[in-house]
Amino acid sequence: MEAAVASALTKEVVLKLVALLSEKHKLSRGLKDDIRFIRTELDMISSARDSHMAAGRDPASSSSRISMEEMRDLAHDIEDCIDRFLPCPCVACQGQGEAASVLRRVKKAATSARSRFAAEIHKLRSRLKDAHDRRVNYQAVNGSSAGASPAAADTGAETDPVGIDEPKQELVDILLQQTGPGKPGVISIVGFGGSGKTTLARAVYECPGVVRRFPCRAWAVASEHRDAEGLLTTILRQLRTTDAPLPQISMDGFLRTTECLIVIDDINKQNWDVIKSILPREAKSRIIVTTALQSVANACSSGDGYVYKMSILNAEHSKVLLMKKVFFQGCSPELERGSTAIVEKCDGLPLALVCMAKFLLGENELTGSHCARVCHNLGHHMEKEADFTKLQQVLVNNYSSLSGYPLRTSLLYTSVFPNGRPIRRNTLIRRWLAEGYVQCQYKRSDLEVADENFRELIDRNIIRPVDASHNAKVKTCRTHGIMHEFMLHKSMSDNFITSLHDQNRSNFRHLFIQNHASGSTLSSNQRTSPASDDAAGSEKFRARSLTISGDAGEAASEFCRCELLRVLDLGECNDLEDSHLKDIHKLWHLKYLSLGGTISNLPKKIDKLHCLETLDLRKTKIEVLPVEVIGLPHLAYLFGKFKFGKKDLRKSEIAEFSQRKSKLKSLAGFYADGNPGFLQLMAHMKELKKVKIWCESTGADNKGLPDISKAVQKFAQDGMDTTGVRSLSLNLGNTMGDFLGSIQEYCYLSSLKLHGQLSVLPQFVTSLCGLTELCLSSTNLMGHDLSNLRKLRYLLYLKLVEADLGSFTIDNGDFPSLRRLCLVVKMPILPAVKEGALPYLVSLQLLCKDLFDLSGMRIEFHDCLEEVALDSMVSARTAEMWEAAAKKHPKRPKVVFLKRIDPSEPESAVKYVTADGPTREKCIVDSPQSGSVSKHGPYLKKTVVSEPPRAASELSSAANGAMPPSASIC
Repeated sequence: MEAAVASALTKEVVLKLVALLSEKHKLSRGLKDDIRFIRTELDMISSARDSHMAAGRDPASSSSRISMEEMRDLAHDIEDCIDRFLPCPCVACQGQGEAASVLRRVKKAATSARSRFAAEIHKLRSRLKDAHDRRVNYQAVNGSSAGASPAAADTGAETDPVGIDEPKQELVDILLQQTGPGKPGVISIVGFGGSGKTTLARAVYECPGVVRRFPCRAWAVASEHRDAEGLLTTILRQLRTTDAPLPQISMDGFLRTTECLIVIDDINKQNWDVIKSILPREAKSRIIVTTALQSVANACSSGDGYVYKMSILNAEHSKVLLMKKVFFQGCSPELERGSTAIVEKCDGLPLALVCMAKFLLGENELTGSHCARVCHNLGHHMEKEADFTKLQQVLVNNYSSLSGYPLRTSLLYTSVFPNGRPIRRNTLIRRWLAEGYVQCQYKRSDLEVADENFRELIDRNIIRPVDASHNAKVKTCRTHGIMHEFMLHKSMSDNFITSLHDQNRSNFRHLFIQNHASGSTLSSNQRTSPASDDAAGSEKFRARSLTISGDAGEAASEFCRCELLRVLDLGECNDLEDSHLKDIHKLWHLKYLSLGGTISNLPKKIDKLHCLETLDLRKTKIEVLPVEVIGLPHLAYLFGKFKFGKKDLRKSEIAEFSQRKSKLKSLAGFYADGNPGFLQLMAHMKELKKVKIWCESTGADNKGLPDISKAVQKFAQDGMDTTGVRSLSLNLGNTMGDFLGSIQEYCYLSSLKLHGQLSVLPQFVTSLCGLTELCLSSTNLMGHDLSNLRKLRYLLYLKLVEADLGSFTIDNGDFPSLRRLCLVVKMPILPAVKEGALPYLVSLQLLCKDLFDLSGMRIEFHDCLEEVALDSMVSARTAEMWEAAAKKHPKRPKVVFLKRIDPSEPESAVKYVTADGPTREKCIVDSPQSGSVSKHGPYLKKTVVSEPPRAASELSSAANGAMPPSASIC
C-alpha cells in the first residue's frame, strides 16, 4: 500500500517537472540540468516500484520500507518546491489573463526568489542522489526481500451462521425449479470479501432437498487452481461414477445427461470463459458460482441465470452473531453498550464480527469500556493481532487487486470522508480530478478515466451504492465500514490522511475535521490541540486537501495556512462565517471549493482563484453571483441557485468574455429574471453541457421570456454537432411554458426536465434529436397531450410527476426503447399499459403512498423487468401483493421501497431515497408459497441488482423469499 501512494506521488511530480522544463519558463542551464536529473531519477524509481507491484510484490523489508518513506518525503518536498515557484501549473494558460498576472507578480517579487528556487532544487538533487546511493547499497528496491502480495483469504463456510435462512430458501427455490432447454442455469452469488458468499453457497449445497435432487455434486475453489484445466479436473473427479472411469467421462456428456450440481467458489472471468466454452447448450445440470466482481456475476448468469447480491447484516443480526460467539452468557447494560460499539464498527460484515469475537475471547474480563477501546484502536489491532489475519488478508487483497496506483490511491482517498456517511459520486470524481489522481490515457478525457475508476470500485464491491440515479448510474456511495477503518489506519501510517488535530499534521497530504459520531477514530497519541492553538501561529502545512464536517471551531479561520490546497470542502461545515473567507484568494492552487449553509456572500477577491475548476454553492445562502466568477479561466462546474450580479453587460464585456474561451461545462443553475446577463454569456460557453434555469415572470408583458427561449434554442442547436450528454432543466415558475413553442428548429438534447404548468406539450420536446431522458413535473398535461410522447422512439428514461395520470394510455409499440419508467402521482390511478408496450422495461417506479393493490398494472407483460419500486408508505397489503406478483414473474424482479426525504413537500418537489422496507404496519394476506414450481415458469431468469445492497434485497420474506436487510447475511 505504501508503494502505491509513493508511486502515485512520484508520477505526479514527474509531470510537474516536465511542465517546468517547457520553453515558457526561462530557467538557467544549471537549474534545467538539476530538474532533468530529478525527473529521470524519479521515473526510474517509479518504474521499478510499478514492476514490483505488477508482479504481486510489495517491498516489506525494513530497508525497503525506510527507502520508500524517504522517497515519498523527497517527492513531497520536490512537489512543494515546484508549487511555490509555479502558482499556475497549467502551461496552456500561462501568458493569458490572470495566469500571466500571477506569474508577473511572482517574477516581479524578485530574482532572489528564483535564485532561492534554484538553490532548493539543487539541494533536492543532492538528497535524491544520496537516497539513490543508499538504495543501491542496501538493495532496498531490487532486493529479494519483497514478499508476495497476500492472496485472497479462504474464509471458509461459517458454522451455524446467522441470518442465512431466507436467502438460502430463495436460492433453493430457484435451484429446484424444473430445468428446460437452453443454456445451463447459473446462480451467481456476488458480494464484498468476507460477506458470507461461501457460507451461503455451502448452505444451499448441503440442503437436504438439494442433495436429494442432485445426488451427483461437485464443489471446487477456483482460486486454488493455476488454470481452468485443473479446476475442471477437480470437478470431474468428484462427478465420476463407480461404473465409469474418469478418463471416459467428459464434462459435456455428463452435464447433458445427468442432473448434477456444481459449485465454483471464488470464480474469475478467465475460469468462466474456459468452462462456458465446453458446456452443452442443453443440460440438466445447475451451476452456482461465487465472486466479488459484479461484472463476472453478470457474465456467468447471462441468459437464463440469476444474480444474488449479498447484503450486510443489520444491527439485530450482528448482535445475535456476537452473542453466539462471545456474549453467550448474556450482557450487562454496560457490556451491552460496548457490544453496540462493536456492531457499529464492523458495519454488518460477518467476517469482521467473527474476527472481533475471536479477539475478545482472549480477554480475562470483558467490559463495555474495553470493547469501546478495542473499537477505538481497531485499525492497529487489525494490523498486529493474529485473530484478524483472515480479515486483513481480505482487505489487503481487495486493495492490491486493483489495477494500477492511480486507482489504489483513489480508493485510499475515500477514507477522508466520514465513515458511514454517503459520498456523492460526482463530488468524489471531481475531487479526484482536482487532486491529480486521475491520469488520462490514450485519447480519453480525465473525466472518462475517473468515471471508469469509479465503476471498477463499484464492480468489485469495494465501495457500495447507496442510491442510484434515473439512468442507473450510482448517485451516492459509501465504503464498507471495516474497509474504511483499514484504509484510514494505513493512510495515517503513510502520512497520507489525518485529522487537523493530529500533532504531526504538517507532514500529511490530506487533512480533515470530523465532529460526528460516525467519524474517524484517532488514537490518543494522535490527538492534540487544533491547528490554531500552536504558539507561534506560523506552522505551514503541505496538505493538498482540507475537508471539514461538523464544527471547525477556531480552525475555521486557519485554513489559509494550507497554502498549497487544491481541495477545500466546507460544504458540511456548520460554523463557518463570511469573514473566514477573506484570505481565500491566497490559495492560488485551489481547484475545488465547496461552501456550506452558513455562508451568504463570496469574498470580493474570489476572481483571484485562477485554477478553480469546481465551485459548489448549493448549500449556501448566496443569492447574487459576482460576474467575475463566470470569468474564471478554468471554472468547469458551477452549482447553486443565484441571480446575476450585474443588470446588463456591455458589448465590450461580452467580447472580452468570449475571448477567454470559457471552460464551463455545468451551470446549474441561475434565475432568468429579466436580467439577460447569464443568457447573453451562455452563447459564448462553447463547452457547456448541462444547464439549469429557474424562469421568473418579469411582469404582465413577460419581456424576458424571448431571451430565455433564444438562449435555450441556441444551447440546444449547438448540440447538433455532438452525440454526447447535453442536459437542460427548466423550472418554469409562474411563467407558463408556452414560450417554448416558439422554438421550431430541430435541436439536440440528451436530457430534458420541465417543471411547471404547460397548456400544451411543446413541439420542441417531441422534435428533439437524441433525447434519451425526459422528466415532466407538475405540468398539468392531460392524457391526450402526453400521448404525443410516443414519438420519442429513443427514450430510455421517462419520469412523470403529475396529480392524475388516469387518462394516459401506453399502447402496444409505444416507447420501444424505454428501460426505466418513474410515475409519481397523488391519486392512485395509473396509466393503462397495454400488452406489447414497453418491451425492454427494466425498472418500474410507482411512487404513490395510497397505491391500492396492483392498480391494474400487469408486470407479466414486461419480460425484461428487474425491479419494481414502491413508496415506503404503501399499505402492507399492497406491498405484499406486489411482492407476490414479482414472485410469479419469470425474471423474479426485486421489489424495493423508497421513502420521502421530506413528506411535507408537495408531490412535484418531493425527493426519495431507499428505505429498508414498507413503513406501515404489516398485515397478513394470502400469498403463494415461495417454493411453488408451477408459478415460476420453466426457466431460470437473471436478476441483476444495480441498486444499493440495502435496497436490492428489500423484499418481504412472506411473499417471495428474498432477504431483507433485517435478515440478510453478508
